[in-house]
Amino acid sequence: MTTRAYQEIYLNKAQAALGDAFDYAINACHIPGSDFVKLFIASSVSRRMENGEPALLAGKSGIELATDVLLETTGKQPETEPQEYFGRSREYWIGWAVCYYQWFSARSYNDIFDVFSYKDLADMYYTLHEADITKFVDIADEKIRAHFKDTNLKRIRSSFGCTQAELAKRSGVTLRSIQMYEQRKKDINKASADALYRISKVLGCDMESLLEK
Repeated sequence: MTTRAYQEIYLNKAQAALGDAFDYAINACHIPGSDFVKLFIASSVSRRMENGEPALLAGKSGIELATDVLLETTGKQPETEPQEYFGRSREYWIGWAVCYYQWFSARSYNDIFDVFSYKDLADMYYTLHEADITKFVDIADEKIRAHFKDTNLKRIRSSFGCTQAELAKRSGVTLRSIQMYEQRKKDINKASADALYRISKVLGCDMESLLEK
């Protein structure tokens, strides 16, 4: 089971806020979608959302999120006044759907947008915006798994001829942790130095070789 950064009770609020942020930045501030994606990824807002920071998930509106992104990355505050709208725009759906997938998969926004360009997501809107979100999840999972192949840990472990269970037993790192590192559902770059040392000692490699770029 995927370890998620925040509880599901925050999810609807987070989805709506990121949807509104995309809608406001692109439709009201006239920032090209691909450009706003780059700014969002470069900002601390994306990482703070990934980490489940309550003040951001439950305490910020979409307009405030977009403003934070723009202030941090461009040094400029948007001058466009938010306008009331009814219904969900294509841009809203993109932020809303990506936010759900990030929560569901525990993958980073950077990884998600590395696989799906803004145009890819915009094109998906027409066939998926009225479908259950699980359809988007299935498509995203398939493409992301195809894009991100074996982790360094899996590649080195396989070359060494060691099973996950053997590695767990010999290193003292739990089997579940090893599985999650190899599935990229847990970031090995954030593993403790002790865990990295014990794994590297078993596999005869240096600790840095296990880290992901």
